[in-house]
Amino acid sequence: MRKQQLALIIFIGIFLLGAGSISAENKKTDQESAIPNHVLNISKDNTYPNSTDDQELLEAEEITKELMENTEVRITNPQLIEMLNETSLKPSPLAIGYRGEIFLGRWPLSYESKETNINWEYQEINTNERSNHGGEKPEQISYVQKEEKSIKGGLTSRISHSDQMMKLILLEAQKNTKLPLSFNTVIGRGTKQKNTYGIPTNKVGILHAYAPAVNEKGEVSFGDVYIQLKGSKKTLSIKNVTRQGIGAWIPIQDHVSFSFELK
Repeated sequence: MRKQQLALIIFIGIFLLGAGSISAENKKTDQESAIPNHVLNISKDNTYPNSTDDQELLEAEEITKELMENTEVRITNPQLIEMLNETSLKPSPLAIGYRGEIFLGRWPLSYESKETNINWEYQEINTNERSNHGGEKPEQISYVQKEEKSIKGGLTSRISHSDQMMKLILLEAQKNTKLPLSFNTVIGRGTKQKNTYGIPTNKVGILHAYAPAVNEKGEVSFGDVYIQLKGSKKTLSIKNVTRQGIGAWIPIQDHVSFSFELK
């Protein structure tokens, strides 16, 4: 009886230890995506109205679900799903012995994220400077965007179907970070923030502003896509599946990172 109780205690201890590790890992991921105090949301102050680039995962309709139910290959490409949704093949129930195969082309099928990192100082976009040499009391400086800045991201290597790949990676990165991401975002001239930074006498204050971005690294699956017809049945067949490493930089929309120095 005592041996059974001891075994139960050991099992519970191992379970709780494992649960603690999972919880710590989840907490670590949340902390890595958390926005630091020196990064501010300027969506309400940005003089350039950025359009939202939220991508919604397209729902597969019944025809698409029917085609994909027999394939083990993961498909998340919205453009491919949209094309399958529009498929209107209706083989006759009397087509006994009929066989056919329709080649739809070679497609990027899905993207699997391996690593997601954030560079809060991806690109410097502005510098405000103020001198307090000869001043009799501390001065203050705040952020004012001098010129309009366009921050562009993109894939880190050349790859076929780059537009589709960017959409796939953007979907996954948005899910991983819960941040407003776009491959192109703009900070308008005259954008301001009320936050102030103190400049002591006989010092020069320099306020640097940076556009942050997400660095996404992962693997994309490609495959030759066929629709196979057999009698009155139709199925999806994926052949010659290959995988390729890919990465991308994706700016975080309407966010600015600040760094203040005294000289």
